[in-house]
Amino acid sequence: MTGLTGFRNQSEWDVPGGMPVLSRGRHRRPRQGACFMEFASYLAGEPWSDHPACTHPLLAFLARGVNDFTSDSARQALARHIPSVVGLTGASPLIDPAITLRAAVTPLASVAETRQRALAVGVLSCRSALEDAGQETPRSAELLKQAERVAPLAMAWARDFTASVPTFRRPVSFSRRGRAIISTAVLGAAEACVSDPDALLRSMLLGAIADTEELVREEIVRGEEQRMQDPVDSEVRAAASIR
Repeated sequence: MTGLTGFRNQSEWDVPGGMPVLSRGRHRRPRQGACFMEFASYLAGEPWSDHPACTHPLLAFLARGVNDFTSDSARQALARHIPSVVGLTGASPLIDPAITLRAAVTPLASVAETRQRALAVGVLSCRSALEDAGQETPRSAELLKQAERVAPLAMAWARDFTASVPTFRRPVSFSRRGRAIISTAVLGAAEACVSDPDALLRSMLLGAIADTEELVREEIVRGEEQRMQDPVDSEVRAAASIR
């Protein structure tokens, strides 16, 4: 499938052999190694970068964090998922809060109390962003219920906290807030008191990829429906079919 920005099915890609081993941080050239997003830039045919245009910026931010905080022994298993982020981007205002909500809820039950409260505030911030957009994502209701179920005290504290915070005239953009929430979530998952923090980080990233895929598909479908309803566009298609 191709869409607004070249969205492709993962089945159309395969990770070639002989590529650099995934490692932490940024690398100037493939010979020095590669992180998750640098590998994605290579597969997309873009200049070598950990900020390729082929992937939604906030999803790429999450992927870089998961790459860097996953242990060396588990990081190589992430490579099979790199093709799924190539071309995965769109303009929907729901994508940022969807990615952030997934990141915040995934480790919520496992992090320390201070981080749990911070992530609970992040969950409410995501909910507000979705309400401002006037829509829910396919998974948002489920994730919000999960947050209330696994961390009821933290969510209650977050509601009291946000009610006491004054509203500023110039609110911080959600993209900026999303990065702060995701950073807290990734670090919290990496340091969580669980037997396999790597699995928690991987689940966070794969869930965010799946959420983004759904939203990009919806965006593509809406775009196609609008084009079909455009009378001028319909006439052009009809004329082209006669030739």
